[in-house]
Amino acid sequence: MLRRAVCVLLFCGGCLVSNGFAEEGVTVREFQELQERVRRLEERLAEQDECILEQKRCISEQEKKISEYDSRLAAFDAGLHRQEGAPMSIGGGLEIGAGATIIVQGTDNANAPGQLKQDRTDASYSADITIGKEFSEVGGKAFLHVEAGAGSGLEDDLVLYSNVNRDTDDDENVHLTEVWYEQVLLGDRAVLTFGKLDPTAYFDGNEAANDETTQFLGRIFRNNPVIEFPDNTAGIRLAYVPKEGVELGYGVFDADSDWEKIADHLFHIGQVTFETAFGGRPGHTRFLGWFNDAPHTEWLQASRTKEEAFGFALSFDQEISDNITAFCRYGWQEPDVYDPDITAADGSNFSLEHSWSAGLQIEGEPWGREQDVWALAVGQAVPSRDYKRSNAGLRAKTEGHLEAYYRIHVNDHLSITPDFQYIWNPFGKDVAGDTDGIFVGGMRTQIDF
Repeated sequence: MLRRAVCVLLFCGGCLVSNGFAEEGVTVREFQELQERVRRLEERLAEQDECILEQKRCISEQEKKISEYDSRLAAFDAGLHRQEGAPMSIGGGLEIGAGATIIVQGTDNANAPGQLKQDRTDASYSADITIGKEFSEVGGKAFLHVEAGAGSGLEDDLVLYSNVNRDTDDDENVHLTEVWYEQVLLGDRAVLTFGKLDPTAYFDGNEAANDETTQFLGRIFRNNPVIEFPDNTAGIRLAYVPKEGVELGYGVFDADSDWEKIADHLFHIGQVTFETAFGGRPGHTRFLGWFNDAPHTEWLQASRTKEEAFGFALSFDQEISDNITAFCRYGWQEPDVYDPDITAADGSNFSLEHSWSAGLQIEGEPWGREQDVWALAVGQAVPSRDYKRSNAGLRAKTEGHLEAYYRIHVNDHLSITPDFQYIWNPFGKDVAGDTDGIFVGGMRTQIDF
């Protein structure tokens, strides 16, 4: 509008000057004064344009800040309503998670020494705090996991090849379970992790059977019992993705988990993971092999106490429908030797040669409970042939396990899970005075902060 007024003024001024020279004899000086006025008006117009641009920049910056605040508020709100167990981001790539698991289990047939045929009900709890920090500018991540717990549950009351409560942590002292650093390499095609690691976090995984706080409690379903995983310990893990849908993994860990002379005895494990898509639905097939050079003893030559052990395994999971996921595992271990540090609840040595498990996980959408989960699994632990030959009096039957649970989603921070297990041929029917099957009923409460 101001530009139009200036143009009109120039036009009128030109007309006046023209008429003045022609009719009234307007002087050159008056014309110059008119030009100066026009110049000043143009300067004011330029200043106003600059002011308008500055105001637009300020408005744009304010809108950007408002958008950032809205994003942070939305992220914080999403964190408050996150899924069970998911860590909450608190800005700057820092995530924190916390949870507690409380388990009560009972049986009518405890079979540990001094408790044969007795009823027993025990409890346990564990509490975890995790802190993770992403370093996106360098492709790194640091992670820390602090844990405490109390109670061994029924695990010290049952003599089994594979016990019934993988979550037990009978140590009220707070201890550092994991602390590691992870670095992305080769343009996101490889990753290196080192520190105090949990080997089961990277190997023998399974979408339907790999978390004792939300899935199966029995050890045979949490991980394959024929793999001699060391407890959380010093280790290095490397993963490489040569092409989409294929991952190669390798890990080496302190075999005896004592942080002393960590290179003397090592546990090596390698894994190939294939992402499957049967029927267009996601799944995973994992093939793995392991080698443990910690001292083992031969069953049939007890003087040979520095032997090594090895084995291989398979883990498979596949989504069948929108609500159903199936899984299975199989493993084999060298049958000639045993680790003297692996014992049953009564202190007995044993070793397994084969193990398998299979089951289904069904989400509750068909009956109107979308976030509930029902699951069923069955499996067997097969003792080694040389273990049986080492003592003519051993029956060494195959131990069978059946487990079912129903996880009830109360809210995003609380779930309650009735859990039922049945074990037949407990400890191969080699517990003196007792060959009956064992029924275990329990309740798990999971709290996520």
